[in-house]
Amino acid sequence: MKNNPHKKRTTLRPTKKETIELERYKREFEAERIRREEIEKRLKESEERYRSIIENIEDGYFEVDLRGNFTFFNDSLCRMLGYSREELMGMNNRQYMDEENARKLYQAFNKVYRNGEPTKAFDWEVIRKDGTKRWGEASISLKRDSKGQAIGFRGIARDITERKKTEEALAKSEENYRSIFDHAVVGIYRSTLEGRFIKVNSAMARIFGYESPEEMITHINDITHQFYVDPALRQTFIHFLEKEDGKVIGLEYKAYRKDGSIIWIKDSARAVRGKDGATLFLEGFIEDITVKKHIEETLHAEKERFRSLSESAPFGMAMIDKEGKFIHINLKFKELFGYDLTEIPDGRTWFRKAYPDPEYRHQVIATWLKDVANAKAGEKRPRVFRAKCKDGSEKVINFITVQLATGEYLMACEDITEFKRAEEALRESEEQIRQLQKMEAIGRLAGGVAHDFNNLLTIIKGYSQLSLLELKESNPLKSNLEEILKATERASNLTRQLLAFSRRQILEPRVLNLNLLIQDLNKMLHRVLGEDVELIYHLAPDLWKVKIDPGQIEQVILNLAVNAREAMPSGGKLTIETSNVQLHETSLQSHHEIIPGPYIMLAVSDNGIGMSPEIQEHIFEPFFTTKEKGTGLGLSTVYGIVKQSGGYIYVYSELGQGTTFKIYLPGIEEKEDSSLIKNEFSLPLQGNETVLVVEDEPALRELMVRLLKDRGYQVLSASNGEETLKMFQEDLGRKVDLLVTDVVMPSMSGKQLADLLKKSFPGLRTLFISGYTDNAIVHHSVLIEGVDFLQKPFGPETLARKVREVLDRDRLIPILKEQKEI
Repeated sequence: MKNNPHKKRTTLRPTKKETIELERYKREFEAERIRREEIEKRLKESEERYRSIIENIEDGYFEVDLRGNFTFFNDSLCRMLGYSREELMGMNNRQYMDEENARKLYQAFNKVYRNGEPTKAFDWEVIRKDGTKRWGEASISLKRDSKGQAIGFRGIARDITERKKTEEALAKSEENYRSIFDHAVVGIYRSTLEGRFIKVNSAMARIFGYESPEEMITHINDITHQFYVDPALRQTFIHFLEKEDGKVIGLEYKAYRKDGSIIWIKDSARAVRGKDGATLFLEGFIEDITVKKHIEETLHAEKERFRSLSESAPFGMAMIDKEGKFIHINLKFKELFGYDLTEIPDGRTWFRKAYPDPEYRHQVIATWLKDVANAKAGEKRPRVFRAKCKDGSEKVINFITVQLATGEYLMACEDITEFKRAEEALRESEEQIRQLQKMEAIGRLAGGVAHDFNNLLTIIKGYSQLSLLELKESNPLKSNLEEILKATERASNLTRQLLAFSRRQILEPRVLNLNLLIQDLNKMLHRVLGEDVELIYHLAPDLWKVKIDPGQIEQVILNLAVNAREAMPSGGKLTIETSNVQLHETSLQSHHEIIPGPYIMLAVSDNGIGMSPEIQEHIFEPFFTTKEKGTGLGLSTVYGIVKQSGGYIYVYSELGQGTTFKIYLPGIEEKEDSSLIKNEFSLPLQGNETVLVVEDEPALRELMVRLLKDRGYQVLSASNGEETLKMFQEDLGRKVDLLVTDVVMPSMSGKQLADLLKKSFPGLRTLFISGYTDNAIVHHSVLIEGVDFLQKPFGPETLARKVREVLDRDRLIPILKEQKEI
């Protein structure tokens, strides 16, 4: 085709679509470049970490090519072989191994190359640069390139030279033991506790007349009866071996040979124990001493037999001749008293050293002489005496003296000091438990009496107050009724004391500083004690807080102060002390009932006439008194309050030296309670609501019904829970606004009744009344939150006010909140 000079020239340019595609390729190329750089960076970092780990491990790391020449290794391998990096690079294993070890390493490389699996650790010996030889342990794996082709080997090598030496030494030791075992001239054995030989050597078999060790092991199935002439000795032998050291040295006894003849042997054995302390087996050496024994028996049959037994005895033994001279004492006797034979050559010296107090010594000697005079050969007469040792310590020893047929005396001595201490501690613990049980029983009785008595007092008080209201001021009976009311108040105080002792009171505990409470009592204490008694305080600074009922602890301090004043008729000193104490188990050996922990100690001490131990045993019992006009409830009240508050009380006293009462109350870390504000409201004492009264005491029930009806209430009554439930079953539409119920009733308690009624009447309010508290409405002597309770005895106005308070609670709560905010 001819060119047309008039045709326009066109320039090829990418389309918009091609431009976009080109830009996308450029972005992808850039992203790929960045990704590769990141991978290379991470790979470099990984290699650096890998090399850092390799360089810092204690074991040697190496890499070799397929010919076995080093291509890479760490410093640990250099130290192991003794070459520098420059010297070791490219070195072949044949240059630092002998031919045998090089062949072993080549076989390992070849195996890894063929199957591709790494080898387990194997041992080989290397020759260091300085010519010394070391043992190594190596694990090898195949090294491949990126295409998976084998290019060499890598491995970990560890220096095990010291381990090899230990193994060789152990093998040598085993070889030596086997040589000694097989060629020893004395019998060597190993046996079970049950009485079978596990292993014996040739000498052992020869001593007992067997052809071979195997024959002896097979023949003797029961060591106790086939080996020992005296089977009982086997148990003695085992008894000795089961002691702490697990050894018997040189025990001599008779044993049977294969042909039935008897020989004398000396047995030295030990118990081989496992990690748990249990005996695995016994092993020992036996020497035939028949000839020697025959000679000794000819010369000193009785004495030598005694010496042999006494030295392995676990108790002290002494042989005394007819003239009273000590002719032998065993090692245990020396350990027990600290004397050797030269220091106590005769009985006179022994008695003077062991019993330095002349009076006690004469008593011991008199007992000894009496026993000797009446003793028969072989008769045992155990006696327990306190003996003084050489180091000045005193031990309680059980002495058993036996007169031998030769006329000599064998004295055995057993140290029973710790046993006696434990026995005494047990006796004291049992006595404390008996005392606590007695106090608990008396407390239950006192609580029951107080409960019944409070019912009677409520009736007396209620009817007396009703009668007073009906009498004119000029009526002569009015003064009589007022005296009756005073008597009921005194009786109420008496029941409160009984309830305090029996721990049946409701407490209002607060967190407080006991020092501040004591300081607030200062004026009252001075009035109680009088001018002739000096009051001294030792109050610890930074005293821990306690959670107690302030009124109750004040009662405790005042009762103790009154008790102290009466113990000082001519005046004296009363000291009140407080301190923080941390009681540990080791410090409570005489008071096992105390739980270890932090306590506040309150001590009240006087320097009065004191008390005898007999009186101290009973002082906390109710109605026990040493005073002509005393009620015997002061200290029992103290005891009950302290125990109910979670504390403990102890008395320390001596006649003519005074008395100290120590009280321990649990210390706490809570903040001190702020003063409580008591709100009094002028409540109406009348109402028209329906009140159900449940009380098992008929007279008291009738009184409450009358009192409430007089105040305008609609009143229903029942004598127990069953009667109440029956009442509601007969009239399902019956409605009640308030349940007033006794807490403690037969068959069904007041709490159980209230719970059942609330299922049918969810809004029913309940007022519990009782002569003493019950676990159903209190927890740790504190009224359960939300429970309303009225303590017997109470008067008409008190009952009316409490009933109105419970019924009007919804109206009172907002007022209380408002006053609290103000």
